Amino acid sequence: MTSSAALLPEAAPIVACTVSRDVQNFDLLIEDMEAELGEGWGDLSFEDAAAFFDQPDAASLEFVAIAVDDHDEERLPLVAELIRKAKDNRIGVILIAEEVSPMVLHQLLRLGADDFVPYPLPEGALHDAIERMRQPAPAAAMAAVDAPQEAAPVARASKGNRNGVVLPIHGLGGGVGASTLAVNLSWELATVAKADAPKVCLLDFDLQFGSASTYLDLPRRESVFELLSDTAAMDAESFMQALTTFNDKLYVLTAPADMLPLDMITSEDVNRIIDMARTQFDFVIVDMPKTLVQWTEAVLHQAQVYFAVLELDMRSAQNALRLVRALKSEDLPFEKLRYVLNRAPKFTDLSGKSRVKRMAENLDIDIELLLPDGGKPVTQAGDHGLPLGETIPKVPLRREIQKLAKSLHEHALKSAVEAE
Repeated sequence: MTSSAALLPEAAPIVACTVSRDVQNFDLLIEDMEAELGEGWGDLSFEDAAAFFDQPDAASLEFVAIAVDDHDEERLPLVAELIRKAKDNRIGVILIAEEVSPMVLHQLLRLGADDFVPYPLPEGALHDAIERMRQPAPAAAMAAVDAPQEAAPVARASKGNRNGVVLPIHGLGGGVGASTLAVNLSWELATVAKADAPKVCLLDFDLQFGSASTYLDLPRRESVFELLSDTAAMDAESFMQALTTFNDKLYVLTAPADMLPLDMITSEDVNRIIDMARTQFDFVIVDMPKTLVQWTEAVLHQAQVYFAVLELDMRSAQNALRLVRALKSEDLPFEKLRYVLNRAPKFTDLSGKSRVKRMAENLDIDIELLLPDGGKPVTQAGDHGLPLGETIPKVPLRREIQKLAKSLHEHALKSAVEAE
């Protein structure tokens, strides 16, 4: 590592700097910076960086890696000003964050950081972030400089000859992990095969508290609201342009930027969107709101399987019972429901397994999927805006979701062969 003194003109050319309260708190960042740049980088404190960005020597910087942790949240105004100054001087910004609250992280990313990497740094994550930042912007992105919310990659319509499998995911209570399952199942399906992977779309239909954009660090586009406002005028091009891509593999219709009433869209709107998605994608994952609304019926009819996520508690049991009763009273296809128990007891927890069995018997349901408790790393992955497969691939929860994705993919392939 070089020190800030290495920024003198006679030293080797400095193309990057770390900026932090104390870089020794980020030893993995030091190692990765040395691996990527050798001696061609320096280290600055927050205060020194604020002054250095105004100096002529700052013109040689390609990027800065601003590293923050939970102790830096009180310095948020200073860090925000550093990001603004760096962007004003056309210096790239890679944000390194450890245990920073989602609200703070969101504010910093909104200020224009080019990329974000969680700390501790995943293997090769800094290298990938630098490579992404160095890639020349496409002509379309350059033309969209005046519209930053629309600057994310725009999906293109295919020939529309697919017949996608619709898989809604509905949480039977707040915090049961339905959105986490929706996001990670979508990603696992999109990456289930190295060659000829299925084309996957995630529709976030929780118009008020949808979190898919947060869990994947995607912008909420104004075009989503425009699409929902007039689905009758929607065509393949306008639908695909409303989607945002994650890592060029997963396509996402995020929740709108503003909180909207759930009855803003009708069953006809929902059917049009799902029908369009099915023609463009092999799998359509729908992240549902917890509330039953008029158009829930439309999604249920469209679904091949309707996942209901619950936990091992009285609240989930009562809500599952009420859901089945509501569907039966309206003569709706409740047999499409597949129950997913999140934070299930461990294999060695015999008492917990007995409670699961009694719960299923009392509700007269089959709990077909048991997902282990991912703990704090799962929450951190969501805060960092990355799927589990990109941050903590060996966690048991990720492995179970991966198994589910493989099973769904194999079943879809088998069904396609039988149809032929």
